[in-house]
Amino acid sequence: MASKGKKTAAQGPKKGAPTYMQPHDITLSPSVQSAAATLAFSNFAGEVDFQELVVGLRDRIRKINSGDMVSVEAMLYGQALTLQTIFTELTRRAANQDHMSQFQTYLTLALKAQSQCRTTLEALAEIKNPRPVAFVKQANIANGPQQVNNGTGTPAARAEENSASQNGLLEAQHGQWLDTGTTGTTGSADSHLEAVEAGHGTAHRKRQGDGFP
Repeated sequence: MASKGKKTAAQGPKKGAPTYMQPHDITLSPSVQSAAATLAFSNFAGEVDFQELVVGLRDRIRKINSGDMVSVEAMLYGQALTLQTIFTELTRRAANQDHMSQFQTYLTLALKAQSQCRTTLEALAEIKNPRPVAFVKQANIANGPQQVNNGTGTPAARAEENSASQNGLLEAQHGQWLDTGTTGTTGSADSHLEAVEAGHGTAHRKRQGDGFP
């Protein structure tokens, strides 16, 4: 185990002078992490040298960065073939089952493998033939005078306009409620009050004529 601050060589034997990396650089390196994970699942290949594996991954990464997607296309096609093999094997096992539960389990897994195979092939086709990006602009075509509202106003402006319309309506209604120029119909209670006021005014004028203050 490398001690803190000690430099470690991360270079294959046939690549000239070794390149030294700090332990934290090794830990954060995508190629080193990928090599560690690949090494953990590569027992089928026998003993693999870790440094050579890192160098090989870096070479492939450089090719991809330069636009060479051959290794990616090969990887996707290999995965699609593997998924197809899994689908075939699970389908064969499902056909040999006598119990419905086991038949459904194998067939469900087979269909999942088939779906993943299709998705992988779609990704491969997208890399081989990328879809063009289309930029579509709105075209307003009319055979005469036509007003087109493209909604250029901001939401705040539209809200202010709606508020002004509502306030105008309320003001009109309020003016109608407070309109005092219209002569209303006099009820019986109003007639009684008018008679009392008339009598009171006559008596008051008489008292003033008699010399009362």
